[in-house]
Amino acid sequence: ACKIWAGQRFIDNGDGTVTDTKLGLMWSQTDNQGDIDWKSAQRWAKYTFPLLVPSEKREGWRLPTLAELQSLYVRNKTFKGYETECGLRVKISPPIRITCGWVWSSERRSITARVYNFQRGYAYTDRMVHKRGFRALAVRPIKLGD
Repeated sequence: ACKIWAGQRFIDNGDGTVTDTKLGLMWSQTDNQGDIDWKSAQRWAKYTFPLLVPSEKREGWRLPTLAELQSLYVRNKTFKGYETECGLRVKISPPIRITCGWVWSSERRSITARVYNFQRGYAYTDRMVHKRGFRALAVRPIKLGD
């Protein structure tokens, strides 16, 4: 069943990125692989992750919006998701993989930012200095030639 969903919307580019044909975006295939606060997550998406992909794909990476993250949550009751490295079961669209349940969004206010919970499928606000269990994904618009 996962391959059908992936085939309808996502293309695994084979280089650490995934093309989202529904939203016209390119995603990092995996998260940053460890606990991270919001400011570090923002730096990872903008500066660190791009160094891991082919040079022609290095421009324009950022943290996703809350709506972009919400679009990755699988609400289908038959889809059980998978258990992450931190022990939480998450329901995120394959072939994107995360190592814990909470992913930072780009949306923030002074000392707080919006987070998406892929274990339960909802968004909430938390302090940007928190990092335990939080992860970063990178996203950018699809460009001509991708």
